[in-house]
Amino acid sequence: MGKKKVLFVATVDSHIELFHLPYLKMFHDKGWEVHVATDSKKPIKYCDKKIELPIKRSPFKLVSNYKAVRQLREVMKKEKYNIVHCHTPMGGVVARLAGKKYRRNGLRMIYTAHGFHFYKGAPIHFWLMFYPVEWYLAKHTDTLITINDEDYKRALAKFGKRCRDIQYVPGVGVDEKKFEKKLSAKEKHVLRESLGLTDEDKVLICVGRLDKNKNQGFLIRATKELVKNDSRYQLLLVGPDELNGKYQRLAKKMGIVNNVHFLGFRDDISELLQISDIATSMSIREGLGINLVEALMSDVPVIASSNRGHNIFIKDGENGFIVNNKSISQFVERVMGIKKLDKERLKDTVDHMKVDEIMQKFECIYMNGGRR
Repeated sequence: MGKKKVLFVATVDSHIELFHLPYLKMFHDKGWEVHVATDSKKPIKYCDKKIELPIKRSPFKLVSNYKAVRQLREVMKKEKYNIVHCHTPMGGVVARLAGKKYRRNGLRMIYTAHGFHFYKGAPIHFWLMFYPVEWYLAKHTDTLITINDEDYKRALAKFGKRCRDIQYVPGVGVDEKKFEKKLSAKEKHVLRESLGLTDEDKVLICVGRLDKNKNQGFLIRATKELVKNDSRYQLLLVGPDELNGKYQRLAKKMGIVNNVHFLGFRDDISELLQISDIATSMSIREGLGINLVEALMSDVPVIASSNRGHNIFIKDGENGFIVNNKSISQFVERVMGIKKLDKERLKDTVDHMKVDEIMQKFECIYMNGGRR
């Protein structure tokens, strides 16, 4: 008998690289053959075989995603995987459609919902578009993993009769070791200087791709108001631009191009957090704000919009503030009052999200079908 095989599926490499490398390593260390399927051929650490699919993030790219289903179906037929773990909305759709008939031959299909699009308060067209798809695919899922309490309860209520195993795990875990190295005052000065910042500047940081849902436009408008009070406020926007310069144009229109810094993709988030005074996210929807968990582990207080993925771990007035993502005045007020928080307690509030603890939960799900 050959090695057992596991396949991880997502639309793009960055999702695997940012969130799932510890799990690829876990399988690799246990002697499994590890495969990854995304939209590119780029090699990934701990991956024995990389599979390129014509998969697209948009559900409206029907031709490409249908080709991805057909191609992945052939891969599954050849490789005879023991486990397929799929992520991202279209990764979950493509993998589960491709693997339907192979589940009869022992394939175990696991899907992590990184935040259902049909949530409390979601637009009706989100429910009409995404809910029927997830309802149908639940029948073709052996284990459905949700990462926040609202999604877990909804999955139990709506899909409990269609999927035999529904689990709640608070995210993929954060490796606290990444935040152990502390920058010296001189190193902080050098890093700030490299970004055009001074030691006296008051720095806000938002980590996440620039898109409509992440709502960085709110932060740019809020920075305009903050600068009226104090010109030292600076906003770092870290992440790839998916809006073709829309937010850069907005900053220019607001007259604050010197106060908003578009850093693109960075691999030094832990260092950037150490030179920041406040971490923030004004997302419209969020499965789990892992970027803010990382901030709290770095002893950086947070200000976040009210949604299911933030409310689950941010305690208003204790480790940060929860605000309305339509109220710039409330946001500005909270920024001005953030110094009142007890920084010593920040890390304690997210200890249960450390990667070692989360990996134990996932290992149980992988190896024991979720049963303890």
